[in-house]
This record gives sequence, C-alpha cells and structure tokens, in this order.
Amino acid sequence: MPRPRKPVARPVIAIAGLGIESSTFSPARTEAPAFHPLRGEGVLTRYPFLAPGEPLTEAADWRGALVGKSLPGGQVTAEAFASLSDELIERLAAMPALDGLWYDIHGAMTVEGIDDAEALLLARIRETVGPEVIVSTSMDLHGNVSRELAHGSDLITCYRMAPHEDFMETKERAARNLVDLLTSGAPRPVKAWVPVPVLLAGEQTSTRIEPAKSVYAKVPEVEATEGVIDAAIWVGYAWADEPRNRAVVVVTGQDVAAVSAGAERLARAFYEAREDFAFVAPTGTLDACLDDALASPDRPYFISDSGDNPTAGGAGDVTWGLERVLARPEFTDPSGPKVIYASVPGAAAIAVAEAAGVGASVTVTAGAEVDDRHSGPLTVTGVVHAIRQGDRDAGTEVVLRVGSVYAILTKRRKPYHHEHDFTDLDLDPRGADIVIVKIGYLEPELFDMSAGWKLALTPGGVDQDLVRLGHHRIRRPMFPFDRHMAEPDLTARIISPSDEPLSGTDE
Repeated sequence: MPRPRKPVARPVIAIAGLGIESSTFSPARTEAPAFHPLRGEGVLTRYPFLAPGEPLTEAADWRGALVGKSLPGGQVTAEAFASLSDELIERLAAMPALDGLWYDIHGAMTVEGIDDAEALLLARIRETVGPEVIVSTSMDLHGNVSRELAHGSDLITCYRMAPHEDFMETKERAARNLVDLLTSGAPRPVKAWVPVPVLLAGEQTSTRIEPAKSVYAKVPEVEATEGVIDAAIWVGYAWADEPRNRAVVVVTGQDVAAVSAGAERLARAFYEAREDFAFVAPTGTLDACLDDALASPDRPYFISDSGDNPTAGGAGDVTWGLERVLARPEFTDPSGPKVIYASVPGAAAIAVAEAAGVGASVTVTAGAEVDDRHSGPLTVTGVVHAIRQGDRDAGTEVVLRVGSVYAILTKRRKPYHHEHDFTDLDLDPRGADIVIVKIGYLEPELFDMSAGWKLALTPGGVDQDLVRLGHHRIRRPMFPFDRHMAEPDLTARIISPSDEPLSGTDE
C-alpha cells in the first residue's frame, strides 16, 4: 500500500542532467565542453516556463545544479562524464534540503566503459539528495529506459512528436507533474514498464506519418485515464549497441490496474505496427536522389544526406556525399543548377578562406579528420562566397562556390535546421534548385520550405541500414534483426516507488 506523504506548500526543487545521443558506430568522441553546461541560476534560463512571473516559477523554489546538453555525437569520454558528473553531484550536495529534483536528460548517452550512464548518474544523485526526494525525469523519445532508470525516477515522460516540436511542452509537463505531486501530498506513484523488442531509426518512426501518428495518438488517451499521471512511448536509440537499446513503454500513476492496462495497450499497439513503419520520405542512393531532383520541376528540392547526420550522432565530417555531388557534370559550370550543401567541417580550410577573404579563389582541404572510413579528406578549389564568425556550434562558417555548388564548410560540425542558418550566409535556400543537408527527417522549417524531398541512404556513423551496422550487444530477439521471432511477452512489469528495493531482471 503506497505510503501517504505530507503536502509541501512551496517545494524546493533542483534541476540537473546531462543530455546527448551517442553513436557507438561513430569513431568520434565527445568531450566535456561540447555539453555547454549551465550552472546555478543560469540553468533556469533554459526554460521559458520558469521565467519570472510564470505559474510554475511561483509554485516552487527552483535551484539550478548543472544541466549540460551536447549536439549528438560519438561516445562521451570517461573523463568528460566523470568531471561533469562530479561537479553536478558537488553542486547538489551544497544545496539545502530538497523536496524534489527534475532530471532533464536525453536518454541515449553512451560513455566509454559504462552501460546505462543516465541510470548510473541518477543513482549517484539519489545517494546525494536522499531517498525521500521525488524525482521527475524528462527525456527524448529516442532515449532508452532501463528498468533501473524507471525505478530511480518517481515520474518519467518523453516527447510525443518526431520531429520534436513538443520538446519544451514535455519539459514543462515533467516539471508540472513534479510540483503537483509534491504539493498534493499524494503517495509516490507506481510505474508499469514494458520493454518492446523493436529497434528502429527515428526516420522510420516519425509521428508525421502512419503508423507512428496513430500509435502516439493513443498516449494522451491513456494519460487521461483515471489513476494515471503520465504515459510515454520511447522508440529507443538505434545507433548505439547496449543491452538497454530498444523501445519501451512506461505509464505512471496511483492505480496499478490502470497503469498496467494502459502500458500494455500502448506496447501492443507499437509492436503490432512494427512491419508498417516506413521511412518518412522516399529513399534511394545519393545518385538516384540527385537524378530525381534534377528531373523534378519541384523547387527547392531537398535531399537528406542521412548517414552522417550530426543531430543523430554522426561525426559530421564524412566527405563522401559532397565528393559525389562535386563529381556530377551537371554542377561543374557556375551557370548549372544551384546546389547548396551543408556541411563539412575543416578548420584548416576555414583558416585559408578567412585569410583570403570573400571573393577570393582558394584551394582548401576539409573533412575526414574523424570519420575517414568512407572517403578521405576532400580538396577543392572555389570562390569564397561568404564568411560568418561566432556561431555557437560551428565557430566559423565559410561558403565556397565550386561550379554551381555552394558548399558550407565549418570550423566545427553544425546542424542546419533553420532558414536563417542559410540566409545568415547570404544563401537563399528557397531560390536554390537542390538543397542537400546532413539530416534524417527534415526539421519543421525545412520541411515546410521543401517542394520535393528524398532521403538518401548514405554511409556514416548513423547509417539507416541498421542490420548491416553490426549490433551485437542488444537483447535478442529484436525486430528488425529477427523478423521471424516468437511473440514477445508484453505484460506490464510493475515497478514500485523509488524508495523501495528494486527486484527482478531487466526483461
């Protein structure tokens, strides 16, 4: 029987967390500065709903510990994780007694030599703040929820849209659920956890299209059930190879029967749709996509160079795609079809272009410093079209015109998701014939801008062909690796409140 708790009028709540997607199939490594950690009062500036005067701000005393968020990338080094985690714990230990903690993470962080880094960090947090503190965890739906992470969290939720247009709404929900639980004095919730033996890429599970659209539409229906606080479906992260990588459903609430029934309903819906999940756009080789783009009257025509997508964990410096584009005879003349390509890092190339200046003709070499498995460094000669300094991710950006291709080079890797990412570089994506972006599904602004779109199945650390990547540590059987697997057990596993011992296995 859940133990009653005393209501807290204005609870003291800390905010902490580290977030990244880490591809174990990329040779890249992520160091501590990539997390751009915020500390103390700076943490609160991440969240508009915690601005002065907002209802949630008035409802609790919020204390920032440390929150760091990195672009997706390679595995986090052991040293980086240790230094950031140690500082986070030190800051929590220096705080007054807490009533609650909001654990704001992604859920797909892989650290060298560590499985389930987020659960490990949460265990350290609990040792520091004490077992009575209520923890609310917010995550990306491409995160991974082990039984240990679910147990360590009293409340847990994730995004319900891919692309993640509801990311801030989800964080606010996690914070609001925490405040509501603390101020109401309700008992600690139970969680119904169901691992689903399916592992698919985000580009196959976008909620823009079926079947994910209908499957995720069931989530708020379950959440609205009497006795349920929150419901969530995690697709899981496909480009890491750990035992926790798979889809998971968690439903949280006070009524064991209600959370169990809701979790099993969502798990069954996801599993039964497994064969229907398809790529969010027509796919093909890069050459085939270029052929289709050139033949199409639709302008601008977008092509996703998906295998090296930096927002999924790719190194970002694979030159294979740009090399193929520049080899096409259609683009060798400046009067040819206008192509924008984003992007390839190359610090040495940036230095040469900066020294020469806009309008100069330069020969530079860029790319393949991290991931050279598919093609080597690329040397090109072109005219410097634009230079922009001070970008948070890229540092410095240079546009080099080679024939009719406007290739974006960066000092450090950067994702290109917004129209201003291009217009800031004196580029007009709406006026281009073809825009090629290292991305999977198009982010909302690009999607709205595109008149045509195909997803190129290109090589890299986030290759969309999961079977050929070589997973060997995930739990088997698993779809699509084992297409003729037996019916799985989708019975809800009830996880008791976090202040009770965890028993059973992660199955």
